[in-house]
Amino acid sequence: MRAARALPVAVAAFAAVGLSAPLASANFGPSNVTVNPSAVHPGSTLTITANGCGHGGIVTSNAFSPTSLSGGDTGFATARIHDHITPGSYNLSVRCNDNPRTETRSFTVLPGRGAMGGLGGAAGPTQTEMAVGGSLVALAAIGGAVFVARRRRTSGGRV
Repeated sequence: MRAARALPVAVAAFAAVGLSAPLASANFGPSNVTVNPSAVHPGSTLTITANGCGHGGIVTSNAFSPTSLSGGDTGFATARIHDHITPGSYNLSVRCNDNPRTETRSFTVLPGRGAMGGLGGAAGPTQTEMAVGGSLVALAAIGGAVFVARRRRTSGGRV
């Protein structure tokens, strides 16, 4: 008789656990937040993904402007790192639109890589470069004058 009483109690307990499992996995805020890549240069973009924000959300950080997280099973966001951000470790926070709970992740901003553009006109010509340039201009002027003078002499005044 005891087994007959225990069976309904066990079935009720398993049903309670089985029915509460979907509630445990319901939307209780962001989960499985990933940041790719985890190390970026200033001006680069980050891709952030998060589960559990069925109605979208927002991603915030000191390193970029707030950006929207798309809705659905897996939400996506793309954030552009500020150009003049100080290199170092930063955190981002993901918050769903329908839940105040947040999830944070860290990423690293690497030192910026400047363009290898040379001096870019910052240095003027040297004295030697000025002398060579002036000599070439003078030589061209003398050569032009000689050419015109010889041409006039060979034409003999004919038009």
